[in-house]
Amino acid sequence: MTDVISIFQNIPGIAIRAIVVGSLVSLCASLLGVTLVLKRYSMIGDGLSHVGFGALAIASVLQIGNASMAISLPIVMAAAFILMVLNEKRRMQGDAAIAVLSTGAIAIGTLLYRLSDGQYSQDVCNSLFGTSSINLLLESDMWIAIGVSVVVLTAFILFYTRIFSVTFDQTFAKATGVHVGVYSMMLAGLTAVTVVIGMKMIGAIMISGLIIFPALSAMRVTKRFKSVMITSAVLSLVCFAFGFFLSLVIGAQPGPAIIAVHVACFLICSLIGWLKTRKRARMSRSIIVEPECVDKMK
Repeated sequence: MTDVISIFQNIPGIAIRAIVVGSLVSLCASLLGVTLVLKRYSMIGDGLSHVGFGALAIASVLQIGNASMAISLPIVMAAAFILMVLNEKRRMQGDAAIAVLSTGAIAIGTLLYRLSDGQYSQDVCNSLFGTSSINLLLESDMWIAIGVSVVVLTAFILFYTRIFSVTFDQTFAKATGVHVGVYSMMLAGLTAVTVVIGMKMIGAIMISGLIIFPALSAMRVTKRFKSVMITSAVLSLVCFAFGFFLSLVIGAQPGPAIIAVHVACFLICSLIGWLKTRKRARMSRSIIVEPECVDKMK
């Protein structure tokens, strides 16, 4: 109990940046994840995070870790645009393009760390599973997260109808004059920035969970697009809060703890969705059977 109280007492001094960055990254990832999952492009976060791992390896080996954001961001954004172009032009299926980029980036990043004679072994762990010390998050990371979250929220508020049409029916969107390519690139760019920011705290392996799990959990309990987006955002923030607190209590890295909470939330939402489906099925059967019983009684 004393340890828990001391954790809360120290949060304002040592973890405010981590809480702000994690909450905003979770919010952005949950909103973008709904669109990506519905477009059957949910693994883009995983592919881009692996590309980011390769970029972080380059920054570490060149001993410019403080400028890792400046190196990884353009590389990951370029990868996101390439994935979108390949998918739109049908030159390569989305899953195949992601596999090519992600495995190639992981291989290059691992070789670079290996060639450094183990000097950056700790950086490998931090890159894959998130930083083990929240003090490594810089103030610039917080301000970038704030800026990105403002852009993401503004985009979804101003262009909600167009994002909706691009998500569900690109052909209809083109027919109504929507520039599908522009909005697809916008979503890809915002996803890339979110992945790069969140990767430092959550880790390259874990960051895709922030994109996939909230959307899938929300879809288990609600069906309308707007409801799914709101539910996804709320679940993402709640799971981050529980996961971050859990990591502080047990002394673990935030990334695995947060994703573990997301897994538990997904299972709970799946159970709720199953129960709701069973209830609707029973109600529909009773509506059908009841008139037949009345006819027999006559």
